[in-house]
Formats: sequence, structure tokens, C-alpha cells
Amino acid sequence: MKFELPEIKKKVHELQIPIRWGDMDAMGHVNNTLYFRFMETIRIDFFGRIGCLPNPQGQGPVIVNAFCNFYTQLEYPGDVLAKMYVSDPGRTTFESWCTLERVDQPGVIHAAGGATTIWVDFPQKKAVTMPDWMRELVSP
Repeated sequence: MKFELPEIKKKVHELQIPIRWGDMDAMGHVNNTLYFRFMETIRIDFFGRIGCLPNPQGQGPVIVNAFCNFYTQLEYPGDVLAKMYVSDPGRTTFESWCTLERVDQPGVIHAAGGATTIWVDFPQKKAVTMPDWMRELVSP
């Protein structure tokens, strides 16, 4: 099964992430949990760059599900090129997608996944309408 990005999407961010020696498991490749960490790292970096880090006293993004499809193992040493895309903005949610490839193997997708993000009022602990400025950023 090959991962397909949605037809209507927008690339919003790229980030190089080093593979560390400690990221490997007993089989000599990057542990599967780290792929989720790579996707989290690019999401948080994107949110920081647009001034949208979660504020416990206000509103912000929360991930409500995440998935990853693994195609080819990553190994140390090397750098991962993570690419983040967004699509499907709704009233309170949008989808984010991520591809992971090695910098030294451009175009070879080692893993791909995504997450559903919901806009939350943290003190009220409930979903609220995503602000217009955020909807513009995540609209293809």
C-alpha cells in the first residue's frame, strides 16, 4: 500500500532533522516511535513559526489522532527531510500530512503520515471555531 497525499493540499513547511545514534533500535534502524517524533517536531516548528504555540490560558491546536505508514527503514547516520502539508479545513479542524525522506535520497519517501488537528479553548476544554487567520493558513 502506497501513501497518497490528498489531491488538494498545501505545502506549508520543511525541516531537516538529524538522525541520532540513540534513535536506532536493536535491529539497527530508527525505532518506529521516532517517526511520530519527527512528525511532531515539524508540526511544532510550524506552529512556532506562525505564532501558534499552545497557550494553556487561551486557544490553540491539539492533535486528536495521528498515523504513520512505514515504507523503507531509516538508519543512522543521516538527516531526515520532513515536509508538512495541510488540507481539509473545517469549522474546528484541519488535516496535516507529513512525508519523511533522507536528505541524501531526495524524493524517496521512507514514511508518511498525518494528524487531525482541532482548535481548542484550553480553559474550557472544548473545541471552538478556528480563527480566520488560521483557516487562511491551512486552506489550500
